[in-house]
Amino acid sequence: MTMLFTLACTKAQPADPATAFPAASAAASAATSTGAAPAATTAAPSLPHIVFPDSYSLIVEVAADNDTREQGLMYRDRLQDGEGMIFLFAKPGDYPFWMKNTLIPLDILWIDEGHKIVHVAHDVPPCKADPCPNVPPNATASSVLEVAAGMAAKHHLANGQTLRFEGLDHIIVR
Repeated sequence: MTMLFTLACTKAQPADPATAFPAASAAASAATSTGAAPAATTAAPSLPHIVFPDSYSLIVEVAADNDTREQGLMYRDRLQDGEGMIFLFAKPGDYPFWMKNTLIPLDILWIDEGHKIVHVAHDVPPCKADPCPNVPPNATASSVLEVAAGMAAKHHLANGQTLRFEGLDHIIVR
């Protein structure tokens, strides 16, 4: 069975990146207020994060229900290198995404139940006019990771690599 999942919603207001990733923003603010440069993002064990094969740890905002998955990263005007959004699905499927109301380019990674990357879409541009095209994985996935454009290339992410999910075991997927 092929499932079509597209992200589109116009009812929500723009998200404030400082509140979307409060721990990362607080750390950056603390470093800035002391005059120190913000440290490279390393997720605290209690925060949901994904670890890349090169040991880079990415703090993730979790989209585990329809409303959050529909909103996704729409209306955000920036996404830091150490931040992303993981879309969790109750059943594996073929989940095309689109970039409606998304203001920034993204890398999109589809991930199977074993946390292996099954498809990477690099530098997906924002949709500027309707109809917005779908970005299909042509593969079965149980989760999708969105990160800032260029991050997949920077960390050499490719099909077949396994990512480590941490702090996500308690999430209820609806």
